Amino acid sequence: MPLLPTTVVGSYPQPEWLVDRSALESRLPPRVRARELWRIPEEHLEEAQDAATLVAIRDMERAGVDIVTDGEIRRESYSNRFATALSGIDVEHPGTAIDRTGHPNPVPRIAGPIRHVRPVEVRDAELLVRNTTRLTKITLPGPFTMMQQAQNDHYGSADAAAMDYADAVNAEIRALFAAGVDMVQLDEPYVQARPTQAREYAVRAIDRALDGITGTTVVHLCFGYAHIVHDRPTGYSFLPELDACSADVISIEAAQPRLDLSILRELPSKTIMLGVIDLGDPSVETPETVAARIRRALEVVPPERLWIAPDCGMKYLARDVAFGKLQSMVRGTALVRAELGAV
Repeated sequence: MPLLPTTVVGSYPQPEWLVDRSALESRLPPRVRARELWRIPEEHLEEAQDAATLVAIRDMERAGVDIVTDGEIRRESYSNRFATALSGIDVEHPGTAIDRTGHPNPVPRIAGPIRHVRPVEVRDAELLVRNTTRLTKITLPGPFTMMQQAQNDHYGSADAAAMDYADAVNAEIRALFAAGVDMVQLDEPYVQARPTQAREYAVRAIDRALDGITGTTVVHLCFGYAHIVHDRPTGYSFLPELDACSADVISIEAAQPRLDLSILRELPSKTIMLGVIDLGDPSVETPETVAARIRRALEVVPPERLWIAPDCGMKYLARDVAFGKLQSMVRGTALVRAELGAV
C-alpha cells in the first residue's frame, strides 16, 4: 500500500432508480429486512444491484481511492442483511430494541441458537474482487453491535448471545478471505453508544470473531450517521479498550465531531483509519482542508500507522457530493504525501 492509503468506511450512495432514497432517509436505519425500499422487482433485483455496485466501484477508482469496497449497494443498512440471514433469528416475528437515538426500532428476534448456515456476502466479495485491480475491503456487522440490535428471547445472557454471533461472524470472515478480498472490517458502532455493556464483553466478542483469522482486519466505531444523529459528543466513550483487541486497524470518525486527535495516543499498537471528510456538511471540502486534518493527526501518530477515510454514512449523500468529497480526500492526501517525500 502507499503511505497514507485512502479508503471508504463502507457505504456509497445507492442510485435513486434502485432505492427509494426518500423512504430510506425518512426512517431509522432498518435492523430487520426492508424490502419495500427497493424500486426493482425481485426477479431483476440482483442484476440491478450488480450494475449499481459496478458504478460505485468505478466512482471510487476514478476518485483515486486506494482500497475500494462494494459500496454496500445491496444492503438496506450496514447490518441487517447479515444479521437476518443467521439461523436462530425469527424474521417473521421481529422484536423491538431502543436505537442509539433513543427511539424504539424493530430488530431481529433471537428465538434459537445463532448459527452461520450459509455465506451471505461472498458473492458481493467475488463481484468486487473480479471488477477491480485495487485493494479490496468488505464490511460485516460486529457481534457486539448485532447483539445490541436484537431482542434476546433465547439466551440466558447477552454475553452468551454475542459469543454465538461472534462464531457466525468468524465463519463469514473466513469465507470472505477465501473469496479473495484483502481486508475485512467489523462495524461496531454500538461500543461507543453502549460503553458500559461494551466493557463487559465487546473485546472478547470481537476477538472471538477474529480468532484464527490471518488477513488484515479492521474494527470501525462511530457516533452514528450524520444524517440521523446530529447531537454528537466530542470524544469517544470506548476507544482505549480497543487497543487490546486483535484487529489490525481501528476506524474512527473525526471530521464532523472535530475530534481532539490527542486521543489517538490511546491506540499505540494499532493502525488508525481516520475520518477526515465531514458528512454532516453537504459542501465539498477543499484538498487543503483535508490536508490540514491529516497534518493534525500526524502530530500524534506516524504516517505508517495512518489510513485516510471519510466519516461514516456516505450512503446518505447525493452521488455528486460523495464523489467530490472522495476526490478532495485523495487530493488532500496527495498534498501530504508530497510533503513527506512519498509518491
